[in-house]
Parts: sequence; C-alpha cells; structure tokens
Amino acid sequence: MTGIMDSVEMPKLPENQKTFAGIPEAVFLEEIDSFMAQPENENCEKVLQRLDEQHGKYRFMAYNLEARRRKLKSQIPDLERSLEMVNVLRKEDEERETQFLLSDQVFIKTLVPPTKTVYLWLGASVMLEYPLDEAEALLRQNITSAVGNLKSVEHDQDFLRDQTTTTEVNMARVYNWGVKKRQAAAKTTAPTPS
Repeated sequence: MTGIMDSVEMPKLPENQKTFAGIPEAVFLEEIDSFMAQPENENCEKVLQRLDEQHGKYRFMAYNLEARRRKLKSQIPDLERSLEMVNVLRKEDEERETQFLLSDQVFIKTLVPPTKTVYLWLGASVMLEYPLDEAEALLRQNITSAVGNLKSVEHDQDFLRDQTTTTEVNMARVYNWGVKKRQAAAKTTAPTPS
C-alpha cells in the first residue's frame, strides 16, 4: 500500500479553504484583555462554555474522521486483493481447483474454469459482471480514489488536531484570566487590617 500511497497525490483544496470537510478554524486569542472586553464576552463562564461547545464539536468531527479513515484503510487492501485476483484470472488458461467460503467456517471445493469476466461488488448489495479489462480499470480507479480520500481525511485530521489544541489553549487562557480577575477583585474587597 505504501507504493500506491506515494503514487497518488492529495487532491487540491478548494480555493480559500484549509480543509476538505469545511472544518471551521479556531482563532488563537492573542490579547485576552481586549477579547474579554468585547460586549458578547460579558463573563468568563459564558466564554468558557462557548469554547467548550466548540471543543466538543471538534471532538465529534475527530471521531467521524477517524471512523472514515479506518474504513478507507480497510477498503484499500480489499481493492488491491480484488485487482490481484483479476490479474490471476487473466493468466489462467485451464481449470483450477479451489475452495471458497460458503458460510461461517464452511468451505466448499470447486473447479474454476478460465474466464474473461468477473463479478464485482459495487455496494448496496449490488454486483455487476465486468470484462477483465474493465474490471481492472474500475478497480484501479477505485484504489486511486480511495487513496486520495484517505490523504484528504488525514490532512483534515492534522488540521483538526491543531484546531483542538488551539481551542484548549484558549480555554486555559480564558480560565486563567478569570482566576486573576477574581483574585484581583478579592484583594480590593478584602478588609484592610488596622
């Protein structure tokens, strides 16, 4: 799979976008005092709640991207094995005895005659018969597409990791800002010893 991964380039990002999935970018809060002075940021708890919601959305996106990555990682070897089988069938010129899985742990022996066609699963319980050349072209196209999608997902995962980290840092900075404000307020309202 490494050879295929290297030969397929990552698709181009749409113009003015940093991700394929449209993940919103987290803005790093450079100046906390000016950020907290904005009218929509009336108190520290509400800002932390908004940041926590954003963090939760990023975690949800990360979960979905990981599931998609796992699916693509398992799909690519299946496509490669199917392509290998098409090449084996192309070279066959006499019957071959083989076994195939009939049901769980039940195999059956059979003779496979030479063939010029193969059946491929397309998904959604659909199988179509293809000539070997067309099957090979379709499988190569599907492998290229799956590898491109995998690279896109991995790019989005890297971007999402950065956004999650930025949000966590922002949460820590806002929390620390609130602690300092509470400590400063406690000092000004504390009775002075006489």
